[in-house]
Amino acid sequence: MPCCPTFECSARVALVLGVCLRASHAAAVPTPAAVQDAFAGGAARQAFEAKGCKAAACLIPNPCEGTKPKPGAGFDNKACMVEGLVKAVEQSGANVTKGYQGLLNTTAVPITTSYAEAGLCPVNVHWHLGAEHLSVGEFDEHGSGPSKSGPHRRADGSVRKGFQCQHYNKDEPKYTKAFDWKHCENMEVGQTYEVHWPHSKGGDCGTIHQYQTPFYDGVFCHGGKLAPTTQAAIGVQSQTFVIVNDEAYYQDNLFKGMVVDDKGHGTDMAMYTGSTTGTSRSNDVCSAYGPITWQVDRKCHLVSASSFDKMCKDMKAQHDDMSGDVHPHGSRELVADVLAANNFVHGDGDRSRRAADAESCACLEERVCDADDKAAAEAADKAAAKAAAEVAAKAAKAAADAEAAEKVKAAAAIESATEQRVVTTFSPK
Repeated sequence: MPCCPTFECSARVALVLGVCLRASHAAAVPTPAAVQDAFAGGAARQAFEAKGCKAAACLIPNPCEGTKPKPGAGFDNKACMVEGLVKAVEQSGANVTKGYQGLLNTTAVPITTSYAEAGLCPVNVHWHLGAEHLSVGEFDEHGSGPSKSGPHRRADGSVRKGFQCQHYNKDEPKYTKAFDWKHCENMEVGQTYEVHWPHSKGGDCGTIHQYQTPFYDGVFCHGGKLAPTTQAAIGVQSQTFVIVNDEAYYQDNLFKGMVVDDKGHGTDMAMYTGSTTGTSRSNDVCSAYGPITWQVDRKCHLVSASSFDKMCKDMKAQHDDMSGDVHPHGSRELVADVLAANNFVHGDGDRSRRAADAESCACLEERVCDADDKAAAEAADKAAAKAAAEVAAKAAKAAADAEAAEKVKAAAAIESATEQRVVTTFSPK
């Protein structure tokens, strides 16, 4: 996936090299001179390194792989309550209806600015079947959809479905017309999905390793940066949609973050501290990943199936394998009031989707990596051509030598035959 399709990096790369300092990588990896020649005549890469930028991410292993905390590291699920007392951090997803407050006292304070302003970057996107949060009148127990099963694990073993929105109308074709999915899996037109965009200060922000599956690898990639508190360093954007087969509801870039516009997307928000979600947690078994900030859009929106399919296509184009997230995950049951924080901030306002990234270091690195790949491919082609030429030359020489040997042999045979005739002619009677 092109990082910055409208920006001619090779021509203007030196103007923005200052943003791409890779402090997380201690030393540059030496690069072949041939790569310099392949990338803007070598000048751009030389400037890239001269400005203090470290090795392009494509030249080093994925630093985020396997950074999800291991079992026993203190993040295993635990009992929510012991002998009637809450023994877990505040949980998610909760009731986000305007005015709601949980009953669990907490000193944690959620991020109320945009995550970009707080220094976090998105590290993953995934979604759940139905909504894990509850917003009365938007996605709640009165919602409906194309599937008959209710909010519980289905008999066939498929994932648990959460709350549904109240938009579905079986008599309108946009809710029922099938869509030919190319990239997403197990999706359904008319169905409700809650999309999550985990963000982290500890992500490999601005590189081709920024987006990770599982999302924990992205969140904990550089664990030392998760400060001063987890709720100040880790956050999730949440937005709930009903899929329609109607291009009037197309969103070009769901991959990068919550939709925020003047049409009501991402403006009616609930912000609070909670935890990670998913069906391994309940009101009996709680997540230990918390407290973290949640910024939840209280409204349910329509979005075209093609928007989701484009998001899945973008996910598959990432450097890390995100194919494990191109299908809906199960929804956790609604968090009980006693496990929900009492620090909800309800308000309107712009929650910026993302930091400006048109001229990001990731773009510059992608150009370098593309050049590396091109140089390597060209070198391989040249080596193959040279090897083929050498083989052909050896074959030609061998054929010539064989032909010459045959000629010598033939000449020797002729000469021997001639001598034999001479001896026979002049031999005494």
